[in-house]
Amino acid sequence: MTTIGLLYPGHSAEDDYPRIEIMLDSDIRLPLFHTAVGEDVHHVEAMRELGSAERLAAGAEDLRLAGAEALVWACTGGSFAYGWEGAHEQVATLARAAGLPASSTSFAFAHAVREIGVTRVAVAATYPDGIAALFARFLEASGVEVVATRGSGIITAAEVGAWDARLVKELAVAGDHPDAEAVLLPHTALHTAAYITELEELLGKPVLTANQVTVWEGLRLVDRRVWEPAMGALFAVHAPPPGITETRGIVVRE
Repeated sequence: MTTIGLLYPGHSAEDDYPRIEIMLDSDIRLPLFHTAVGEDVHHVEAMRELGSAERLAAGAEDLRLAGAEALVWACTGGSFAYGWEGAHEQVATLARAAGLPASSTSFAFAHAVREIGVTRVAVAATYPDGIAALFARFLEASGVEVVATRGSGIITAAEVGAWDARLVKELAVAGDHPDAEAVLLPHTALHTAAYITELEELLGKPVLTANQVTVWEGLRLVDRRVWEPAMGALFAVHAPPPGITETRGIVVRE
């Protein structure tokens, strides 16, 4: 069994994670600890407070005791709001507190872009424009070229969590760009796990979403590779072993 601990702020789209467990249909477990939100607003200072060391440390010990082999701060804005260097310090502090490998959703996006072999992306965000631009700058610091950034002006995670499939698809289409090799939807409050393959078929290119890349990043930390095309191109980069036709829960180690 592989156990990836998730620190998730509040209660917006946390049900994506048990859905992903079911979709992977294997021995992967994703125990989740809810961190305190404070003020639910997409302003830089509030987002930095969301990702403070005190809030993250509160759940680290519980997840370690739950058998987690690695931890991921399942929040994009609460990490990229610190900037590239600050976000590194954040996950280093989390790793020390937990005594485990750690990362965050922001770094998950940077690593996932490289995993699928693209360099030019478009950002389709629910955030206000200024916050979306901060995420684009974070990606650029990782070496990714952001060819387009679209914000949606949504102020709270609670509102994002209420979006349905139609709104998610409209966001992805509106945020796409002809020069983009992939489209990124960066909010962990946005339900996307059930729509990833539909989004990729709609756009004709890979789509990376926050809850999807968060799980993938945790698996990457423990060197676990799972092949599951229902989770999109990111989980279909590695082919299954020769002679295997079952598409669920297949592990491919490099």
